[in-house]
Amino acid sequence: MELVSKLAREPWTDRPTCVHPTLSAVARAVHDHSTSAGRRALLPLASSFIGTAQPGFEPSARVVALCVSTALAGGEMTKDERIRLAKAHQTAIHLLDGRGEPAGPARFWLPVLGRFGWSEPFYRTFVATEHAAEAVAVTARVSNGDRDVRLRQLLKQCLHSARRPRPSCSASAQKLSS
Repeated sequence: MELVSKLAREPWTDRPTCVHPTLSAVARAVHDHSTSAGRRALLPLASSFIGTAQPGFEPSARVVALCVSTALAGGEMTKDERIRLAKAHQTAIHLLDGRGEPAGPARFWLPVLGRFGWSEPFYRTFVATEHAAEAVAVTARVSNGDRDVRLRQLLKQCLHSARRPRPSCSASAQKLSS
């Protein structure tokens, strides 16, 4: 993220403002859990992070859902990790499409902070970043010899998810008419 901050002409930081906080947390976690060779392989992705910062539950929840589902599919983890990640996934899915209820502590803070308009920034900046980073750590631990490859692939998927174009009104209307 420090390289991204310099490429974006921001002050040297591992949390550049031009990068979505949840995506930034994933990138830091992937970097931290990669080998030296794996870290070098991440360098070409640096410029792709610029301009990903955007408000709203959807970008954060998409990245969390992707990271958590990858970790849950990986297999071995502690019971506590499985429970936390399942709750993180349930909350992310709720935020994406309104299905079900938020899980864990989100059941309480989402409605309370929502009254003041603080639930989205709180989720984007604090909750989603922790959920995504834990999921990356679990994925790194359960990935055997292909850890660098799996982590880099996960980061690329998260980047793609964060850059996913939103459908325009005309595109939505075309789908309805066909």
